[in-house]
Amino acid sequence: MPLLETNGLTAFYGDFQALFGVDTRLEAGETVAIIGANGAGKSTLMRSISGVLANEPGQVLFEGCAIGALPAPDVVALGIAMVPEGRKLFPSLSVEENLLIGRYGRSVEGAWSLDAIYDLFPVLRERRNNPGTALSGGQQQMVAIGRALMSNPRVLLCDEISLGLAPVVIRDIYAAFPRIRASGASIVIVEQDIGQALKVADRIYCMMEGRVTLAGTPASISRQDIHAAYFGASAR
Repeated sequence: MPLLETNGLTAFYGDFQALFGVDTRLEAGETVAIIGANGAGKSTLMRSISGVLANEPGQVLFEGCAIGALPAPDVVALGIAMVPEGRKLFPSLSVEENLLIGRYGRSVEGAWSLDAIYDLFPVLRERRNNPGTALSGGQQQMVAIGRALMSNPRVLLCDEISLGLAPVVIRDIYAAFPRIRASGASIVIVEQDIGQALKVADRIYCMMEGRVTLAGTPASISRQDIHAAYFGASAR
C-alpha cells in the first residue's frame, strides 16, 4: 500500500476545473518530483493533498484512509506538512517564532526540534531573533522548510522551493534533503528545474494542463520523453 496516493483526483476553482483525473503515488521513504510548466496544475495538486482545497474523500488516500475532504489542520495532524510556494512567512514574527509555529496542531516527538533545524541550517541560529521576512530569499526558504519539519512530518510537500533563488542557494537547500530523508520523511517536490528534479527524485510525474502526461523513474524516461510531456507532443 502506498503511503500517499491520489486516485482520479479532480480539482476546481469555482467553475474552472484545474485537475482532471490525476493518479499519483508516494511510497514510504521515497522522493517524488512533480514537474511541468506554469499552469500545469502542480501547485493545485499540492493544495489538494494538503487540504487547502477540498476534494472527494477517496481521491486522496493516506495509508489507505480517505483524506480528500479533510481540512488542512487535520491533514497536518496526520503528518503531512507543506512548504508553500512563496514561503508564506509571518512578517510580524521572528525566525524562531516562525519555526515554532510549525509545532501548532502536531506536537510529536521525532528527529526535528529547534536545535536540529539550526544544525541543518546554521545561518538561522544566527538570525533567530530577526524578523522572518527580513532575511534573504534563500534564508526565508530555509525557515519555511524548517517550519514544516518542526511538525516531524511523515510526508513533506515542497512547492517550488527553488523558484527565484540563485543556483548556489538552491544547491545549499537541496543539500539538506538527504538528512531530511534520513529522518524518515517521504518527500514530494514540485520543481520546474528538470535537471534538479532528475537528481533528487526516485520517480517523476510530469503534468500539463491538469493531467499527468508522463510518469517513471529518472533512469526509465528520456529527455525527449520529458520534453514532449512537458510541452506537448507537437514540441518534439
